[in-house]
Amino acid sequence: MELSPIQNFLKQEASGGIILMFTAVLAMIIANSPWAHYYDLLLDIPVVVGVGTFEIAKPLLLWINDGLMALFFFLVGLELKREFLEGNLSEPGQVALPAIGAIGGMVIPALCYVAFNYDDPAAINGWAIPTATDIAFALGILAIIGSKVPLQLKVFLTSLAIFDDLGAIIVIALFYTDQLSMLSLIVSAVVLTILFGLNKKGVTSTSPYIFLGIVLWVAVLKSGVHATLAGVALAFFIPIKGGEGEPSPLKSLEHNLHSMVAFIVLPIFAFANAGISLTGVGINEVLAPVPLGIIAGLLIGKQLGIFGFCFIAIKLGLAKLPENVNWKLLYGVSLLCGVGFTMSLFIGSLAFEQSADSPLFQDRLGIVIGSLISGILGYIVIKMALKKAE
Repeated sequence: MELSPIQNFLKQEASGGIILMFTAVLAMIIANSPWAHYYDLLLDIPVVVGVGTFEIAKPLLLWINDGLMALFFFLVGLELKREFLEGNLSEPGQVALPAIGAIGGMVIPALCYVAFNYDDPAAINGWAIPTATDIAFALGILAIIGSKVPLQLKVFLTSLAIFDDLGAIIVIALFYTDQLSMLSLIVSAVVLTILFGLNKKGVTSTSPYIFLGIVLWVAVLKSGVHATLAGVALAFFIPIKGGEGEPSPLKSLEHNLHSMVAFIVLPIFAFANAGISLTGVGINEVLAPVPLGIIAGLLIGKQLGIFGFCFIAIKLGLAKLPENVNWKLLYGVSLLCGVGFTMSLFIGSLAFEQSADSPLFQDRLGIVIGSLISGILGYIVIKMALKKAE
């Protein structure tokens, strides 16, 4: 039996989520083993790419976070464009509930974090960390629950995560930028203008788009705006319609990239960023304002924001429950959205500098604990709801 596009997408995301779990656990084991020193040395390896006097020099960890994650955000951009033009989000009736839920799932977790860190100028910069949802991890947990999970519940979770990713892109663009370089911004604007022209002229070959995308990534990297946003910007110019008798350039790229991102890019990112040393970590470290704010945001803020906003929207008649989805399943998915992991780690890497006294290491602790508890509780609630429905 041939799978529909949405079923194929969900299957791949779920498989990628299981691999993500494995690589995250592996990183934790190595970071707390006699090989921890080699793990740190690996991530600190300097990698230099240069042409003449122009060069980009970064440790391996930042090449992963700035370079490989640009591919992830490129794929996110492709998925956003397709969903809004032809997918589930192209129908107004299916947009309202996940969009409203995503807003609640960003606003309330951010407020939870701020409540614990409002008086610390350094820590407050991490307010966006608990606003993220890791769709691959969440779908991986649904895959473990089994085939009894309604397709409509998975589609709702995926749609909500797409709006969540869109929110994360806006947050990164507005709040996590360094000092801006006008020359690099001008180069970026010129490249975007050329990309717009190619799209308007109906150029369907992906080669010029990819070449200009690399130039755009370098320019954005040097501009002070986070380089991963170049991936999103490039995706919006990829044509969704091919020439006569040709496949869709956008859908072809999305299909070709999906496996690589799910099974290579995100696991490498998780392995590089999830290695937290638990040496000397006790209850005082867990209850510090930064990790506590993140745990509260992911565990309490996510479920209150998503379920609460969806409940109000449904009662006001602004949206309706998806078919085959009851209130218990909706609550279970709201809990599951507290698995921030990959996106939370990424935002944390932008919010805090990488130094021994930085909140960066505290935020990883909060992300792992908050995501773990949210995932377990979400699994239990959904499992029980499906059992009672039998």
